[in-house]
Amino acid sequence: MNRLTKKQALDLLKKADLLGLGEWADKIRKDLHPEKVVTFVVDRNINYTNICINKCTFCAFWRDKEDKDAYILSKDGLFKKIEETISLGGTQILMQGGLHPDFGIEYYIDLLKNIKSRFDINIHGFSPPEICYIADKSNLTIKEALNILRAAGLDSIPGGGAEILSDRVREILSPKKIKSSSWLKVMENAHMLGMRTTATMMFGSVEKPEDIIEHLDAIRNLQDKTGGFTAFIPWTFQPGNTELAKKRSAFSVQRSAKKNSKLMPATAVEYLRVLALSRLYLDNVENIQASWVTQGLKIAEVALRFGANDFGSTMIEENVVASTGISYSVSMEDIIRAIKNAGFRPAQRDTYYNILKEF
Repeated sequence: MNRLTKKQALDLLKKADLLGLGEWADKIRKDLHPEKVVTFVVDRNINYTNICINKCTFCAFWRDKEDKDAYILSKDGLFKKIEETISLGGTQILMQGGLHPDFGIEYYIDLLKNIKSRFDINIHGFSPPEICYIADKSNLTIKEALNILRAAGLDSIPGGGAEILSDRVREILSPKKIKSSSWLKVMENAHMLGMRTTATMMFGSVEKPEDIIEHLDAIRNLQDKTGGFTAFIPWTFQPGNTELAKKRSAFSVQRSAKKNSKLMPATAVEYLRVLALSRLYLDNVENIQASWVTQGLKIAEVALRFGANDFGSTMIEENVVASTGISYSVSMEDIIRAIKNAGFRPAQRDTYYNILKEF
């Protein structure tokens, strides 16, 4: 099959029949993964602090240092969370936090070394905004910071902080956050050092269809160059408790038909359309992940017939999306059942998509 062009992808996003698009994406998924296995990872999201200088308008998680509910996770608290994760069969921790004004690279080195000296677990941590902040604060290049963090115990990097890789959109959503080029630079440098990363996209806020295509194209181009992305995870903006929702009248995109009603999250139909298109456009990214965290178990199950081949994480703990008021909770048994209901064989994987156990 010839590669989709940006123009073709935009036409599909705007005009394609949803079921036809899903059927096409399902065929591509089947060609890439004919074994009919759908994977998931057992892990925990650990947020070491919610104090953040970026104060993104789409985020309900950040706090100022002075806020009563601001926190820095203690080492004892961190170790307890990791011990519990391992006891539940976890092989990975997803460790991210706010950009704390007082943290230099020494904090992160100490954090990583303390974890690695105690536990045999993959640290999937520090998204590109955190990496850039660590580098800038310590007068290091991105490559230098990555080398230091890798030596201290960082194994792989999550795709957080991408949102939409359009600086026009980022200026609205997160004017203090790194630009698109910096996000891509962190990922390229990590890949060149042999580190694997994931890529994400948060849509359904203020972007246009053209912005979604630009985002997908940026990911595909970098993957052509490095091959370092293990998976792509599209997920939907959740407006609850966010500054963006409060200031919706200032923006040109109003997702609701009623002029004065609330800014609404993307619908399940919109989610499935973008997911299917992602599978078609990202022909060089092996794995596409469903997002039960934002969509719930049933839509995530449907997503397995719209191009997704991975169910993401059991997420023993998740705080960032939950801070918006959206809080789906599923067990490993729920995930296994959903995968079987969709006609696939469930398998637990590690960070690098090696199969650990089939069910």
